[in-house]
Amino acid sequence: MAEIVTRFAPSPTGYLHIGGGRTALFNWLYARGRGGKFLLRIEDTDRERSTPEATDAILKGLTWLGLDWDGEVVSQFDRKDRHAEVARQMLDAGTAYKCFSTQDEIEAFREAARAEGRSTLFQSPWRDADPATHPDAPFVIRMKAPRDGQTVIADEVQGDVTFGNDQLDDMVVLRSDGTPTYMLAVVVDDHDMGVTHVIRGDDHLNNAARQQMVYDAMGWTVPVWAHIPLIHGADGKKLSKRHGALGVEEYQVMGYPAAGMRNYLARLGWSHGDDEIFTTAQAMEWFDLSGIGRAPARLDFKKLEHTCGQHIGMMDDADLMRELSAFLDASGQPALTPVQDERLRAGLYCLKDRAKTFPDLLEKGRFALVSRPVERDDKAEAALDSVSRSILKDLTDRLRGASWTREDLEPLLTAMAEERGLGFGKLAAPIRAALAGRTATPSVYDMMLVIGRDETIARLEDCAP
Repeated sequence: MAEIVTRFAPSPTGYLHIGGGRTALFNWLYARGRGGKFLLRIEDTDRERSTPEATDAILKGLTWLGLDWDGEVVSQFDRKDRHAEVARQMLDAGTAYKCFSTQDEIEAFREAARAEGRSTLFQSPWRDADPATHPDAPFVIRMKAPRDGQTVIADEVQGDVTFGNDQLDDMVVLRSDGTPTYMLAVVVDDHDMGVTHVIRGDDHLNNAARQQMVYDAMGWTVPVWAHIPLIHGADGKKLSKRHGALGVEEYQVMGYPAAGMRNYLARLGWSHGDDEIFTTAQAMEWFDLSGIGRAPARLDFKKLEHTCGQHIGMMDDADLMRELSAFLDASGQPALTPVQDERLRAGLYCLKDRAKTFPDLLEKGRFALVSRPVERDDKAEAALDSVSRSILKDLTDRLRGASWTREDLEPLLTAMAEERGLGFGKLAAPIRAALAGRTATPSVYDMMLVIGRDETIARLEDCAP
């Protein structure tokens, strides 16, 4: 069986859109799961809109998502001479022709067609002209599209899609200034790069019928087509800025873990039975084009948070801390100090199963990150009345000689609550306020164990009378 080769080919005119990220992921999963190659091509032929900054943003977005590519990044613009060469080969083979029609003549043709109720697809008078009649004037090179019959795109997602050839025009493949058009460049690049499967958004489906003409004209093997549905917002409308974050990098800044993002994006439009949460290794093993549906997928931030929360809980502690550090850097926040790093790492056992994002993790782990004196919110301040402060003083005295294990701390606090006729919640509230400056925290035992004896006693003393 021939090696599977897929590609992702974004235009560097802005950030890496979330839909582009999913397209890249599908291509990556399909290739990686079959021992194939995943290639990256930057379609930068639009020199006015393409920017190096956008290219950098695309590369950063893919890198954050963990989608590695094989070989060097290919620039479409750098291959323009090769594209022009293929156009001339088609010209020599008679599958393309020189068209000398001016823009005014083309517009006049279309106006007349509209007035007569005919198709406005331009039919060039130069298609079958004798070369001896060619003027010494600028020309474009056009494909000779079939005039009758049908073109069938055998699509792995959409099924067989049929186009009437009377709806296909003689598209321009080389402009009068010698530069290739997108339609030609894509096909030449995919052929030369050995791409076997073209997996892309279904907004390119119409292009496939025209691009297949180039394959046929050159006698090249047509790749497997797979046009995937676009991503819509929760309201069912095509994604736009009103739906919130769009660029892949924005999701990193918002604090979603990359593995969770990969899992969620894989489930946007693809399914494997009832499996919702899975590892990247499982996704590689399971991913197949037959699992992609035809209906547009809907972006759901609640499902995204749930998925990412599951992955934070599944992550190895060292990997989690590395990605947390990258999140802080990407979002412009200061790095953790050595003490903060040590304490948060020690507290992951009681934090990561409850956090859905990295900001959520940091908020739940705030007790491990703050320095004395601990700043308290209003609810925490209210929990520290005079009676509560006297309880903390008593507790502090008892803790000095306690063994610092959960097995010893739990009976000590339980006995103290019983002596004072308090429910444990009444005793825990001022302890939470003193240790974390909040009333909603992990268990008081977990906090005490994570920050240690000396820091626990010091924080309690800060609040004692």
